[in-house]
Amino acid sequence: MTATAEHTKDSPITGDILTVAREQVLDRGVGLSEDQVLQVLRLGDDRLDDLLALAHDVRMKWCGPEVEVEGIVSVKTGGCPEDCHFCSQSGRFPTPVRSAWLDIPGLVKAARETADSGATEFCIVAAVRGPDARLLAQVRDGIKAIRESGNDIQIACSLGMLTQEQVDELVAMGVHRYNHNLETAKSHFPQVVTTHSWEERWDTLRMVREAGMEVCSGGIIGMGETDEQRAEFAVQLADLDPHEVPMNFLIPQPGTPYEKYEPIEGKDALRVVAAFRLALPRTMLRFAGGRELTLGDLGAEKGMLGGVNAIIVGNYLTNLGRPAQQDIDMLADLKMPIKALSDSL
Repeated sequence: MTATAEHTKDSPITGDILTVAREQVLDRGVGLSEDQVLQVLRLGDDRLDDLLALAHDVRMKWCGPEVEVEGIVSVKTGGCPEDCHFCSQSGRFPTPVRSAWLDIPGLVKAARETADSGATEFCIVAAVRGPDARLLAQVRDGIKAIRESGNDIQIACSLGMLTQEQVDELVAMGVHRYNHNLETAKSHFPQVVTTHSWEERWDTLRMVREAGMEVCSGGIIGMGETDEQRAEFAVQLADLDPHEVPMNFLIPQPGTPYEKYEPIEGKDALRVVAAFRLALPRTMLRFAGGRELTLGDLGAEKGMLGGVNAIIVGNYLTNLGRPAQQDIDMLADLKMPIKALSDSL
């Protein structure tokens, strides 16, 4: 499956937005414009079930029934020099998280446990502005050890902002997908991060794409952004044309500037997920951090029937998720097949 950036920037909004979306997105595969996404985000709760049903139909038509399952592990935790206001791993905030490294045997063990859970994707994550020589050596040795252990799980990385030389190194290591979240709309980004720019993140993703790796980029919902900025973000992601978009919901972290933020309402979260599906009809949309807090167990099922076609199982770096088997069982109950490893290669 490949993503597409095909969407309408200036589509006239005529008639009921769900009727328009059914013809434009479901029938023709053309993502909604920014104004259209905003109309979806402003639909009342009485239209939510219809919206979710349409988003599910779009997902089934343009992506198919399979769900990609992924596990993630932090190879370097805490002590990050950046000031992302949502993140407990920033060294600038008085959070409980302390800097730590995962050794190679621990990385191999985590990859094996991820594969045993039924996942086909394993993402190595580090809390850094960008990788230094030590981190790249750790990743290189870790990937080599994972392969030598007989584990052929797909390996992705999330190591911050990259230079062209570092992009080329990751390609040579066999990393097939790179995650670097834009986090939020360009207009809202300066309120979320001040130590680097939205454009710097975009430049890393551009280099990743040009090098042939799959692009994974999403963000966090619930960081004080407006509906207008959520619509802006959806269309900016469509312009990026990522293979995958992780959908996170803010988990307020002690010690961070956002520690007193209230999690968004479950219905609002589902509305956002469905709206992003209608903006990105062919893109892998992945449930990620915060879904348990925001949606609860039943909400996860509703989201899987509202446009989502990928999921992270287990824990989320410094936050606990629900047991991986619970999600695997949920997919079985929903009769949603897990994407086979051979289909990901």
